[in-house]
Amino acid sequence: MVRSNEIPDQTDIFVIGGGPAGLAAALAARRQGFEVTVADSLVPPIDKPCGEGLMPDSVAILERLGFTIPREGAQPFRGIRFVSGDASIAASFPQGSGYGMRRTRLHEVMTKDAAAAGIRLLWGTVITGIDNGTVHLQGGCVQARWIIGADGSSSRVRAWGGLDDHLRQHQRYAFRRHYHIAPWSDFMEIHWAHGCQIYVTPVASDEVCVALISRDPQLRLDAALLAFPDLAARLAGAEHSSSERGAVTVTRKLRRIYRDRVVLLGDASGGVDAITGEGMCLAFHQAALLADCLRSGDLARYQAGHRALARRPAFMAAMMLTLEHDALRRRVMQVFQAQPRVFARMLAMHVGSETPLGFAANGLALGWGLLTA
Repeated sequence: MVRSNEIPDQTDIFVIGGGPAGLAAALAARRQGFEVTVADSLVPPIDKPCGEGLMPDSVAILERLGFTIPREGAQPFRGIRFVSGDASIAASFPQGSGYGMRRTRLHEVMTKDAAAAGIRLLWGTVITGIDNGTVHLQGGCVQARWIIGADGSSSRVRAWGGLDDHLRQHQRYAFRRHYHIAPWSDFMEIHWAHGCQIYVTPVASDEVCVALISRDPQLRLDAALLAFPDLAARLAGAEHSSSERGAVTVTRKLRRIYRDRVVLLGDASGGVDAITGEGMCLAFHQAALLADCLRSGDLARYQAGHRALARRPAFMAAMMLTLEHDALRRRVMQVFQAQPRVFARMLAMHVGSETPLGFAANGLALGWGLLTA
């Protein structure tokens, strides 16, 4: 029987980073028959500031990997609403529901499923380096056939593996807080103002997650809410059910994501802006692909597939970031309100339910609407 925190002499796959990306990679590899060890310096449940919304495509890939998303402890939402000043537009997902869930709850669920699958979990374990298939850690070293770096955007594995060469990179700043208040909508809401966005995700019947994203590292939620008077009024007097926590959201593309026995996944392997809400979904799809490529020993296929997986989220992030321009956003919102089908098809593309041809037609409709708005 595999016991947690029992350091092995060797393992097929050693995953450095025990967040959702690392656990997804571990379970996907385990289902391919590999012996898998995961190590993280933190102890569950591991938290990270994020919007805490799982889109329908995220739920689907998690279940395909073998994780069970409990409906208790998760709050369903049926679509996305954009709000900008007095204008708003909403659309339901073409299929399935999204779920808002505290990041700590998601991590508890994924940790339990990983342990049940026979994955060795080394919590509170500091990795000090890697070389030639050896993972060095406090208390010993482990020989591994493959080493997966899933240790986030500031990945040490990326540096140790000589994979820190970037093609491009930029960053924004996010801050998150929970409010003890009943959700007022069954949509995830994205509120827009000059230079920033605020996401509101229902995460329980009596709690919402409020997350701010901007280019200003000094901007905090209380100050940002002054630009969102309607939202501020809703939240006025609501008890904070967590402290404000911050993180950096990095858009990064690497020249390569593997070398020899070392391979990267999730934010360690690059990333798209958090405006899409699809960072975890992308990592889960990468995990499924990587496990298959490790079975065949073809990491060149993983690199090619990794780039293909990133195209849609990267495109959606770039398109959504253009809405930071106030005048353009006003015109786009006018088009969305006049032609709700355009917004619905954009959401369908966002969650992978719209074909490229269909989205191209949608883009033409949006462009025509902008010209005539």
